[in-house]
Amino acid sequence: MRIFNSEFGHSYDSYSFGYCNYAELERGDRLCDIYQKGYLPYSANLNIKNIFYMARSARINIKNFTLNSENRRIVKRFDGKFEKETIPLSKFNTQGENFISFCTEYFSVRHGKKIMPRERLLFLLNSGIISDIAVYKENKIPRAYVFLVSDKEMTHFWFSFYDISLVYQSLGMYLMIDAARAALEAQKKYLYIGTVYAEKALYKTNFDNLEYWNGSKWAKDIKKLRVRSRSDHIRSINIIDEWKES
Repeated sequence: MRIFNSEFGHSYDSYSFGYCNYAELERGDRLCDIYQKGYLPYSANLNIKNIFYMARSARINIKNFTLNSENRRIVKRFDGKFEKETIPLSKFNTQGENFISFCTEYFSVRHGKKIMPRERLLFLLNSGIISDIAVYKENKIPRAYVFLVSDKEMTHFWFSFYDISLVYQSLGMYLMIDAARAALEAQKKYLYIGTVYAEKALYKTNFDNLEYWNGSKWAKDIKKLRVRSRSDHIRSINIIDEWKES
């Protein structure tokens, strides 16, 4: 694992100097070790592979995972509604036009056209990081797909795509809960669930046994995490770090 930094912003008056942290996956590295150090796979540049970025990511400690009351409320809504199949990427038809359109249209409506164009979706599928795709069908019709990154110790719930008509029924949260149950069944140590920034990501804090990366260690003070996320707009800076300029 090659670690490198890239200059970002600074406040010389307060002697505060910011650097972005990256890791490059090298031959022989274990994915679980990279995630353990607070890194997530970088996919914003389609010409760069095997790079991971450090961020305020979150994970669920699976060893003692149980459904809390909020989890049970959502699970009750969807359990029994879908037929689920988790398919190794090597056996999944990633070139199917219906599949590609389903995923890109979901992101276009939900997050904007520029976030997940066809080119980025294909880049993800060919990144070498995804291990499996979970497919949820209702009456044999696909309703959701989840891209999973897994090894023997952990699973990363990377991207999910689902029927837009179910967005406001908390289907996204259900898919994450179901991934946690699958990780428990597979005896994984952790389920990584992406970053927690701003109000829009606070739904991820509705898990017990949640931990988040604070820049140096995995912390468990969820109240502090919620406070920090709600005030993220104060610290937001509209610049890019030096590495992305090269």
